[in-house]
Amino acid sequence: MKRLLTPLLLVPLAAAAAAQDSKVYPDMPEGAPPALEIAGAEAAAAASMQPYLERIPGSDVSFRMVPVPGGKFLMGSPAGEKERGKDEGPQHEVEISPFWIEEHEVTWDEFLVFSMKLDQALRQRGDGEAAPQDAWADAVGRPTPPYVPMDFGMGTDGYPAVCMTQFCARKYTQWLSLKTGRFYRLPTEAEWEYACRAGTTTAYSFGDDPGELDDYAWHFDNADDQYRLVMKKKPNPWGLYDMHGNVAEWTLDRHDRKFYGTPEASAADPVAWPEEEFKRVVRGGSWDDDPDRLRSAARRGSTKSWKVQDPQLPKSIWYLTDASFIGFRVVRPLVEPSEADKQRYWAADLEVYAEILDKQRRGHR
Repeated sequence: MKRLLTPLLLVPLAAAAAAQDSKVYPDMPEGAPPALEIAGAEAAAAASMQPYLERIPGSDVSFRMVPVPGGKFLMGSPAGEKERGKDEGPQHEVEISPFWIEEHEVTWDEFLVFSMKLDQALRQRGDGEAAPQDAWADAVGRPTPPYVPMDFGMGTDGYPAVCMTQFCARKYTQWLSLKTGRFYRLPTEAEWEYACRAGTTTAYSFGDDPGELDDYAWHFDNADDQYRLVMKKKPNPWGLYDMHGNVAEWTLDRHDRKFYGTPEASAADPVAWPEEEFKRVVRGGSWDDDPDRLRSAARRGSTKSWKVQDPQLPKSIWYLTDASFIGFRVVRPLVEPSEADKQRYWAADLEVYAEILDKQRRGHR
């Protein structure tokens, strides 16, 4: 379903481009922020991992993280799977390290604290508690306000956040990490499929019959042309909601049709790092998709068509005005990477966006 921007809200192009947030490279204090103490959030080994409730400091927003055991699985779909895509093979064994994953897709309640700087606004009014982590988190670049509400009238409280670029989603994970003192990032494509399958080998985590999909997912035939409240369908075997449908979810990887056939794809914890703005992998299918796109192995690459309505020249680095079907969820590995690797997960390709911002600055001086 196409949702058009309201013409009265389209600002002049020169002013629009000039209004973009140019603070891409964070300027933050030395060292690492102290971790906010949360019951159950720390584990010495995989066997002691447990669910925990993460709270975003300076707000009343929280979300639940679910442990995912490490292990091996066959990634991709078998040649005989119905509706199989050409980019889903060959199947290959992948080993995944233990991690936590968000129980549901990131909601507007969570995302707006970041994107609209609600935490800063609360502190300025004296309604939010200051925290030691603020100095680090406040240094992370955040989006400027969008031209229209990016929920497009579908709702915010308890609904999945949508329309953000992968770059924006990664900046959110950086901000969340510095806000809490715990390392969060987007899942790799392999981690996402491993968590979605939850130990199953069928087309969906509940079996092969798409006739059962209504019990587990929001899709084109039952969503009434919009995303829905999270956690209203049955979870998969590992207690994760909306892995099939509702909104498709960003992963870290580029959409490379040949990657599955390379040795790198079968390495432990693989990731195909993106090298260009498009194409990047989203998983899970959405409220606007038919059942075949909701299968555990189904893949989709981002395209320029997801921001056609954006009035800016060049297009925004933060928003996908035509992708009200795209969201994300966060993961946290049991073993934190080095500081250098953290930066790669948060901003693996800043040079791509730095070039876009440079064009904006040179074009509108």
